[in-house]
Amino acid sequence: RLEEFLRKEVDLELSTLPDFEKRVIDVSEVEQLMNSINAIPAPCAPVINPQAPNAATGTSLRVCWGLFSDDTVECYQLCYKPVSSDRHSDGQAEHTLKVKETYCTITDLLPNTQYEFWVSALNASGISPPSERAVYITAPSPPTIKNKKIRSCENAALVCWESGDINPVDSYTVEL
Repeated sequence: RLEEFLRKEVDLELSTLPDFEKRVIDVSEVEQLMNSINAIPAPCAPVINPQAPNAATGTSLRVCWGLFSDDTVECYQLCYKPVSSDRHSDGQAEHTLKVKETYCTITDLLPNTQYEFWVSALNASGISPPSERAVYITAPSPPTIKNKKIRSCENAALVCWESGDINPVDSYTVEL
């Protein structure tokens, strides 16, 4: 029977052509959903710490901050400017640094000067709102002893010095 079947000519042509529609599938909603799953939100505002004891020299300040959330952060943007009592000083030079850590030591500052600091966090989605502003102050420069005015006797000594600081100094410590 197989031999007989194979000898016959079989017409495999279909009587009707298949009718396939050209369908365009809209995957924009699915794509948007997938992108929202993979996207990370912009970080929350960091919290800047108040100035720590011994965090200043006459020309440098160590500024620290932190996050109260588990946000993904690639880097931080630390901004600062000198504080001025002049009301028309909004044009003061503002400096911006990109920092990878939650702390930074700023150098080349003026002695006994107040600086205002604020920080923002950045990631691929954007930048956070800035932190509250914190005021830090550099240490005063050491006074200069006036050698020609030093006087002494058996039970006392007179030592005179002058401060090179523009802003007033709260107190001095004299060590013998």
